[in-house]
Amino acid sequence: MKLDRIMWGIVLLFIGGVLLLENFNVIDFYWWSVWRFWPIFLIIAGVNILFNKSKSQIGSIVSIGILIVTLGLLFIKGQEVPVHKKRITTEQRIDGRSDNDMEGFEESTFTQPYTDSVPTRTILSLSAGGTTFDLKGPTDSLISATVQRRGGAFSLKNEISDSVRTLSFKMKGKNSWNVGDGGNDVDLMLNTNPKWEIHMNMGAGEANFDLSAYKVREFSFDGGAAALDVKLGSLMPITDVRVKTGIADVKLNIPTASGCRIKAKTGLSSKEFSGFIKKADGTYETPNYSTSANKIFIFLDGGLSSFEVNRY
Repeated sequence: MKLDRIMWGIVLLFIGGVLLLENFNVIDFYWWSVWRFWPIFLIIAGVNILFNKSKSQIGSIVSIGILIVTLGLLFIKGQEVPVHKKRITTEQRIDGRSDNDMEGFEESTFTQPYTDSVPTRTILSLSAGGTTFDLKGPTDSLISATVQRRGGAFSLKNEISDSVRTLSFKMKGKNSWNVGDGGNDVDLMLNTNPKWEIHMNMGAGEANFDLSAYKVREFSFDGGAAALDVKLGSLMPITDVRVKTGIADVKLNIPTASGCRIKAKTGLSSKEFSGFIKKADGTYETPNYSTSANKIFIFLDGGLSSFEVNRY
């Protein structure tokens, strides 16, 4: 048997084993935590090519050994809960860290005032890498963002065209792709009056959004190695949710008052849709889908992710 087939077989066994352990709640595995180690696979591929050409049995054993050791380390790292820095003062710190731990971080605030003449559509575009986004609640402004940053600079741009307002909050310059103490933290606050269309584009990072009090017409997320936790409300007749990921942990919470349909293209990803019925066409629906006045349509696309949709 060829060496490359053996190595791919081991990788697939590793992925399948981790997903199975996750599904049975034996472990909690954070795929995006190991994403920064992706160059290791380039090294493994290089070693594989070298020993494939020499057709050495010893070389093949060495390649397989390196792969097994690497996957073992990733298995350990993937179970480590990421520790995000706390944005608190020296007097409030209870984690034992000194001021030196916070060196290199800068705080900045971005605000866009709210007016009654807000256009019909309000689009919020969020784009960053190595960043944790937290929605902290409502604000009298249209949007307010407080950033604790180490890498990259952020900007907030406001554009109005006809009846559409577009708010673009982006990281500029060289992105920091490290997640954790080396990354950036963004605390967002949004006004509850507009009908929001939220689009997120992240390389690596985390997003925690409780949108249950907001009128959300559309929410889309395009990310590489990320963790996404979103709670939706039932304040709109139709809400579209689109999530496309590489390696991610995705949790969506939807209200029982809304009917919901899920269309999933999940590849090797694991999925858990509590309270849904699988239909003949491969989609999933809540029992009240056809009778509910408000509906949520969810489209999931992931290569190696964990998708979880719950009703509350």
